[in-house]
Amino acid sequence: YTAAALVSENKSLAHPASVDSIPTSANQEDHVSMGPIAARHARAIIRNTQLVLALELLTAGQAIDLRRQAAGRPLRLGRGSTVAYALLRESVPYRTRDESFTAAIAWADELISSGRLVREVAAAIGESRG
Repeated sequence: YTAAALVSENKSLAHPASVDSIPTSANQEDHVSMGPIAARHARAIIRNTQLVLALELLTAGQAIDLRRQAAGRPLRLGRGSTVAYALLRESVPYRTRDESFTAAIAWADELISSGRLVREVAAAIGESRG
């Protein structure tokens, strides 16, 4: 539900700020771009999207572990997926019961926002990322 709420918020933030232009200065300025508002909205959308990606990373890690259990053997992941999974499991263990994911979300978010995830996955698959 968290990811759905963030995506829904992004939809409302994507509403063009210029639609709300209002005359100012006694109608001398009849068009106001609302650029600063649009920039704030864009920043919020980026932030929300990062959190959605963090949630997806956590979900993927859980799914890999559940598949491994169901198969009764290790799964063969791709090079990039192997690195992403290992990075996730450095600090976020497989969850076997319902518990707070607050710290896990924060850690996954930092892994993404710092660029570490992209750098290490890119290195594993042979791509150069600054």
